[in-house]
Amino acid sequence: MARLNVNPTRMVLTNLKRRLRTAQRGHKLLKDKRDELMKQFLDIVRENRRVREEAESLLKSAHSRFLMARAVMNDDLMEEALCFPKMKMTLQASLRNIMSVNVPVLSFDTGNASEGDIYPYGFATTSGELDGAIASFSAAASVLLKLAELEKSAQLLADEIEKTRRRVNALEYVMIPNLQETIKYIVMKLDENERGNLTRLMKVKDMMVEQMRQQRMKEDLEAAK
Repeated sequence: MARLNVNPTRMVLTNLKRRLRTAQRGHKLLKDKRDELMKQFLDIVRENRRVREEAESLLKSAHSRFLMARAVMNDDLMEEALCFPKMKMTLQASLRNIMSVNVPVLSFDTGNASEGDIYPYGFATTSGELDGAIASFSAAASVLLKLAELEKSAQLLADEIEKTRRRVNALEYVMIPNLQETIKYIVMKLDENERGNLTRLMKVKDMMVEQMRQQRMKEDLEAAK
């Protein structure tokens, strides 16, 4: 603990006590914020794990079916089938607030496209495995977008948790102890000064009493003459 370099006066003491109360209130609020951020972070991490497993499953299925389609289809026919996509997707991004942290909300819009528009080819010359691969890739798109949203949210919350943790530690282990040590020092100095003043007043009183006693003795002697 380090004592602040201040003058030991009552006004400074009052200001330091006010700063200490403010620091203690801020410390409690930051601890509450840190705890709530941790709760939100853990919820997002659990959801992130579930969505990641779902995305990996869909991509694995799509990849397997695509390999099967390549095995049964001519390369030129497959390239021609996939060359001109029919569906157009528009990414939409917004923000939501979690404990003063703005995290992304991602979605996409396909306009008025129907479910069949995910297949950019006719079915006469293509394999059913290719249809399954395209369907799996299409289903994985929204899951991957959700995964990206959760990953970024977790990163932003983790950064904010670290910042809040450093602030809590700075208040708990540096600022508040320093203020308390300084207040204790000023109180001791003021008490010491008060005792010194009281001692001086007592000495002045004794001197005045002695002077009055000597004055009365002098007056009594003069009256006796």
